[in-house]
Amino acid sequence: MTEDEARAAARSIGEDVSVITLSELEQHLGRAADLLRGSIDQADFKQFIFPLMFFKRLSDVYLEEYAAALEESGGDHEFAAFAENHRFMIPHGSLWDDVRTRTDNVGQALVTAFRGIEQANPDTLYGIFGNAPWTNKEKLPDRKLLDLIEHFSRRPLTNAAVAPDVFGNAYEYLIKRFADQSNKKAGEYYTPRSVVRLMVNMLDPQEGETVYDPACGTGGMLIEVIEHVKAASGRAELLFGKLFGQEKVLATSAIARMNLLLHGIEDFKVIREDTLRSPAFFLGDRLAAFDCVIANPPFSLKKWGEVEWVSDRYGRNGLGGVPPASYADWAWVQHMFTSAADPHGRVAVVLPQGALFRGGAEGRIRTNFLRHDRIEAVIGLGPNLFYGTGLAASIMVLRRRRDPARAGKLLVVNAEQLYRKGRNQNTLEPEHADEILTAFQKFENVDGFAHVADTAEIEANGYNLNIPLYVTPKQDHDQPTLAEAIASLETAHERARQTRAAFEAELAKWGLPA
Repeated sequence: MTEDEARAAARSIGEDVSVITLSELEQHLGRAADLLRGSIDQADFKQFIFPLMFFKRLSDVYLEEYAAALEESGGDHEFAAFAENHRFMIPHGSLWDDVRTRTDNVGQALVTAFRGIEQANPDTLYGIFGNAPWTNKEKLPDRKLLDLIEHFSRRPLTNAAVAPDVFGNAYEYLIKRFADQSNKKAGEYYTPRSVVRLMVNMLDPQEGETVYDPACGTGGMLIEVIEHVKAASGRAELLFGKLFGQEKVLATSAIARMNLLLHGIEDFKVIREDTLRSPAFFLGDRLAAFDCVIANPPFSLKKWGEVEWVSDRYGRNGLGGVPPASYADWAWVQHMFTSAADPHGRVAVVLPQGALFRGGAEGRIRTNFLRHDRIEAVIGLGPNLFYGTGLAASIMVLRRRRDPARAGKLLVVNAEQLYRKGRNQNTLEPEHADEILTAFQKFENVDGFAHVADTAEIEANGYNLNIPLYVTPKQDHDQPTLAEAIASLETAHERARQTRAAFEAELAKWGLPA
């Protein structure tokens, strides 16, 4: 773009200050996604729409800043281009309108602009546009890309037109929309926001505290922390430099970074890497420690790095040993607890309910955590709340050091009946989350819903945290729920396995074959 073209574009951006409502922006973004139908799998929409949307926002805001600097300097083009006048730099030839003028090889023009912007902002934007196959003309012919670009060109995405909060909310709407459409694959990057809000409220992060999500997906946990602190103090800037995330998938980690930037967070760290094999945040030979650690890691991950865990340099296996190769659930708990700061560090993690009662290596690790009084609460959730699995999940809350009033006690909440039935997905409604949060905060027995178990009771149950062992929901009839029946069956299988193991050990003492 020439200097005259830049002046004209900046003038146009500065003149168009019509405010876009959240509803209008959601519809605008939704129609952009609809343009991809037919050529791109719905599960992959996000890796194309989000970079384009972010590129348009960056370009429009740059020109908005340019226009303001021109006005301030009396039309000094050189002054308007100074880095000090811009949050992010966009090099010559990499603005939105530079790509818009192309009629062929549009995908390559986009890639060139993306890489130029990333290289001009290496500390903040490197790799943020991901690695989508923009130049694959079988998937994205020039005609399709031109339609997308023209659609986005219809509305300005400046700060004057769309405030950061509105843009951030629209971004979250689009993430939810893509999750609904791709369902089975969505569990890799999206946690229902009602569950996220419940977890954040239970940890209650305060302004100035550090927060870490080792499986951050698209950043929903970190975004909710921002909203939580803003609701309490109104000062989101107090979280600058305090938010940390790690995500294995490149495209997903890029979306998380865009999400935080579009919510107005200027200083954070989201690193793309395999958390269990290569944690990104450490101090010397120790993991970095955070005030709040929160995550919804992948359920029962296989081939997660158990061989390396045997000699883990960070000592995470010191918390009860090495989890089995086919279930990484307790490896995530070990990692998260090791990453919690002493004395005030606290953890909230989503786990499959099997992690609460399975035996073997998992049973030994669970026993270690319980004997050391690390687990504060276990909440059993209803079925089919999470994308990609119909199984009922649970939330576990742990603390580095327990409140003396709660020491030696564990709160078990059976919330399996708290959900709104949906055709494809059940929903934890706000009133359901509030009921669970109230039970957690009161930490007392509620007939058919919550139970405070002491050390002796937990030991008597063999350190098994299968929720129906502690809380049976009230029923209008004598028939058990499906969740209760499954849980009882799983408990029976586990007890049978343990009984057989003890029997075989006794036979071995007498030299008899099993």
